[in-house]
Amino acid sequence: MESNSDQQCRIAKKKTTVSAYLQSCEKTTTQLAAASTPESCSTGERGYSKPEMEALQFDPRKKTLSLSKTELPAIVDKHEVIVRVTYAGVCGTDLHIMEGSFPCRDRTFILGHEFCGVASSIGAEVKHIKRGDRVAVDPQSSCGTCTYCTSGRYHQCPSGGLYSTLGIFNNGGWAQFCKVPARQVFRLPDSITFQQAVLSEPLSCVCHAWDLVSPLPIGTSVLVCGAGIIGNLWTCVLHHTGHRKVIVSEPSSVRRTFNERLNTGYKCCSPEELKALKAANSQWGVDLCVDCSGNGRAIEEAVSLLNPCGKLCIFGVASPNEKISIAPFEIFRKELTILGVTINQFSFQKALSLIEAMGPSYLDYEKLGIQVFPLEKYAEAFDALRKGLISKAIFKVSPLPD
Repeated sequence: MESNSDQQCRIAKKKTTVSAYLQSCEKTTTQLAAASTPESCSTGERGYSKPEMEALQFDPRKKTLSLSKTELPAIVDKHEVIVRVTYAGVCGTDLHIMEGSFPCRDRTFILGHEFCGVASSIGAEVKHIKRGDRVAVDPQSSCGTCTYCTSGRYHQCPSGGLYSTLGIFNNGGWAQFCKVPARQVFRLPDSITFQQAVLSEPLSCVCHAWDLVSPLPIGTSVLVCGAGIIGNLWTCVLHHTGHRKVIVSEPSSVRRTFNERLNTGYKCCSPEELKALKAANSQWGVDLCVDCSGNGRAIEEAVSLLNPCGKLCIFGVASPNEKISIAPFEIFRKELTILGVTINQFSFQKALSLIEAMGPSYLDYEKLGIQVFPLEKYAEAFDALRKGLISKAIFKVSPLPD
């Protein structure tokens, strides 16, 4: 365990590092601004070259991703913040977008809805954070006036929610800088590292799902379908909150190994082994199934394993064309509850608190199967993900250490 004095030394060192980093940022920004000098145009008129940054941009019409130079974002509204991105995560949704199976912006944009960094520029009316603060970004926004927003369901806002998400319908964090509405920026506690903070968005969705499936008393039997990063995060949260009657189902032997590395003591088995358990004991079942796979056949199987009054939480993102077949009579007979979970709902701050509580014993990249890549090695990252060699890829965009 880290002593209080060691922790204070580490935090003081971190603040000094951030300060030095900001000076570097300021120098870089000055250099970029200097690049915006008048230059001769072919017409003889004086033009200006705009400062640029590196970004991974996706063209939805061609379904192509490329690392290229694009214009540096600038504050135009007094309630905006420019974040210099340190880490940005790759979500399964990003892969679906690149395959053309998930809705997104209809013209070229910067992907990445999971990211954190340093507030490098602040709008005049932004009061809750200051320049130099270490921050995480909630990619969701809302109009604030529709029926859903005013009834506390802003994540279902027709003009906000999913359809205004940074990195899906607006420029996101797979870039050196990202412009963000200030209300979506959260200051990081000193005890949270950037490597932990980049997991705040997926964990905020887990927190939202937890609220939906609650109450979840200790002793509840739980099945987690899928041991990708989301299944592994669910595994960690369940164990952290005291649950021990948990089983994880995953077809990939590599991903089963990642889940077993978490040292929770949970059984992690193949779908075939899961069927064998039911075949050996027809009364065997679970009270809650959390599907993190988005696979129709896995969801169908999960329904058959639910105990009376059981709950199915559909957490994984399935293809819009995926169909399942469920007998309504079984839902009636067992009084089953089926819950869909989309993006987080007022749960981002909960996620930061959860990260603080869980700490490095759970949020360990090696155990979770996470690998860090520089932005320019994006093709390598996606290849490793598609081959199932890792559970998650994270880009280290800027050089500031934790």
